Amino acid sequence: MTRLAIFVEGTTEEDFVNKLLVDHLSSLGVYATAMFISGRGGNVSVERLAPEMAKFSWNFDAVTSLVDFYGFRNRGERSVEELEEHLSQEINRKNLGMGKVFPYVQKYEFEGLLFSDASAFQVIADVDKRDVTALAKIRENFTSPEDINDGYETAPSKCIMRRIRRYDKVVDGLSVAQETGLAKIRGECPRFGAWLTRLEQLSLAVRTGPTAFQGGE
Repeated sequence: MTRLAIFVEGTTEEDFVNKLLVDHLSSLGVYATAMFISGRGGNVSVERLAPEMAKFSWNFDAVTSLVDFYGFRNRGERSVEELEEHLSQEINRKNLGMGKVFPYVQKYEFEGLLFSDASAFQVIADVDKRDVTALAKIRENFTSPEDINDGYETAPSKCIMRRIRRYDKVVDGLSVAQETGLAKIRGECPRFGAWLTRLEQLSLAVRTGPTAFQGGE
């Protein structure tokens, strides 16, 4: 049994972990727990996230995160990969993370995953099929849903709310993700897919020793 903590920034991500990831991972011997960053409610920063992840490395076999690149505080000009590397450096400073902690930052935000299958938005009550078609056209403009950028007007969540004004991130976001399914999401979103594969392999990593946690995406 591998105990995994996944740090999240909001209820939507918590529900995604609890309703989609927990059952999937438990079948592989990995038991995931969603953990809120202290002072929950956005405003995620390296200074807030890194110490929390490092601290919980003493209580879990592995620790990761599921937070958005969009809105990440003080990220500057860093890419999502550079931001993850900065987090890793802060976590492992003085060996606080003991090699068991690997931060994951979603490019660009959770809602990007929902574009893996735009037809799944039809699960939302009374949604207009024309709006679903419009969201599908947005998806067609990008190689992956993860490439839908994080401009103030063009971020995935903004695109959704512009077409589906009654969209509720907490309720509808989970419903769309469940309708889409992990298999489709991981197939359409390579960064997320690589992270999920790493989570699936954690049980083996625990059995083979701490150096196994050092593997990249």
